[in-house]
Amino acid sequence: MSTKIAMADEYINEDGPKKVSMATVIDRSEIKEAYEDVRSDASPTDWVVYKFEDSSIVCSARGEGFEDFRAQFHDDERAFGYLRLQMGDEMSKRKKFLFITWIGPAVGVMKRAKMSTDKAKMKEILANFAVELQLESSAEFEVDFFMDQLVKAGGANYGTGVRDL
Repeated sequence: MSTKIAMADEYINEDGPKKVSMATVIDRSEIKEAYEDVRSDASPTDWVVYKFEDSSIVCSARGEGFEDFRAQFHDDERAFGYLRLQMGDEMSKRKKFLFITWIGPAVGVMKRAKMSTDKAKMKEILANFAVELQLESSAEFEVDFFMDQLVKAGGANYGTGVRDL
């Protein structure tokens, strides 16, 4: 009977090291299609969430509305989110995008450590965003916090709140 001890990228058994790939699988076309749906002005979709299924990252949900977006993230999960928010003032309205890395507080150490390499892979596909956030508490999932981060990233903010016609 063989004894196995799990390690980062290999299993060691009584016969010596045996390499086993633990690389994350990403379906780039599925991820990109959902990303482009959020970016499209013609689409009502304003968010997408990507989650882990075994060793794969998949598009788990997409939709409209911040509350539905927030409901997708659970304490025992790792996930990525891409969100479109309306920004601007009385003179100019524009869409801004956030890339979110979620590591729930109940996620183990090894899965937490793996997120940095998986995030790099996701950012190759989800390349356009104004703000990147890493969240580890559901208390951070507030639309006002996200909007504040977008305002800070946007630079000058000249709006007065009143438009003279």
